Amino acid sequence: MPTLRQPTSLSRTDRGLTRNSLAVAGFALLFALGGCAETEFIATAAKEIRAIAEKPASKGRYKVGNPYQIKGVWYYPRVDFAYDETGVASWYGPNFHGKQTANGEIFDQTAVSAAHRTLPMPSVVRVTNLGNGRALVVRINDRGPFAHGRIIDLSKRGAQLLGFERQGIAKVRVQILPEESRAAAELARNGGKPRPVVASSNVNAPDAVPVAMVSVESLTPVPGATEAPKPKEETAAPRKVAPSAVELARQSRSEILTDQPVEPTSLFVQAASFSKPDNAARLKSKFSDIGSADVFGAEVKGRQYYRVRIGPLRDVEHADQVLELVIARGFPGARIVVE
Repeated sequence: MPTLRQPTSLSRTDRGLTRNSLAVAGFALLFALGGCAETEFIATAAKEIRAIAEKPASKGRYKVGNPYQIKGVWYYPRVDFAYDETGVASWYGPNFHGKQTANGEIFDQTAVSAAHRTLPMPSVVRVTNLGNGRALVVRINDRGPFAHGRIIDLSKRGAQLLGFERQGIAKVRVQILPEESRAAAELARNGGKPRPVVASSNVNAPDAVPVAMVSVESLTPVPGATEAPKPKEETAAPRKVAPSAVELARQSRSEILTDQPVEPTSLFVQAASFSKPDNAARLKSKFSDIGSADVFGAEVKGRQYYRVRIGPLRDVEHADQVLELVIARGFPGARIVVE
């Protein structure tokens, strides 16, 4: 399996001329025409050049991707509509603004988006800042972050809205939104347009149903009988219409914040997870010199697992240091978790 390059060249390489240089070259051409060009021609050409300069190099596409390796760690992209993890988020912006993302879109640091190492592109997730309770729906269109101990890389605008631009990092929970993610994937597969609904014209029309003529007349009331009250007309409840793929995609690009309850959290480094408790107990003893290690049981999709974790740790900086020690001991899949 080929090893990919560093993250700066993995998914955000610069493609061709920048917008500014293209626009400058175009206007230089206009000035070279001098008095030969009519005013209308100059205005039209200027608009065309501006449109070319602002046009993305290519449209985004749906992409999962193959397994890849960065700094000795293997990542396995896959569709996971049950994804729900905690960890540490970071953000990126100025150095990649205007460059291509891993699925071919143009990165805009002023828009809400994010990079993730394994989820399909695009996917839609809810990112909750566990420090202040702010939650934001975010669209994933890039690969990263590739620093150990980070689970998602928000755009600059995303970090601003979640309130951690100045700090640079935040303890977060990332949850995939299955329906929104399916809708976003469908749009990407169809070039940004909803799938057209085609009515078939080959269906045979059913035979006409015989109609019998029925006469209706009022009957004379029976003496002494009480006329039953007429039943009230029932109003059918309005049917709930599922939001369209276009609406779901619009929601994923919104900047609407919601507030979640803020609870105390602790940082741990999870070294590994086992299905047998004996294996977890043996591994736990190997980290006694690094910090307080313990085995935590957890049920995932009906199966019992035993996770070896070190902590709680003082802060993210301390967690980063412990993580590097654990990775150096032969556990490249170790990660920081928040509980």
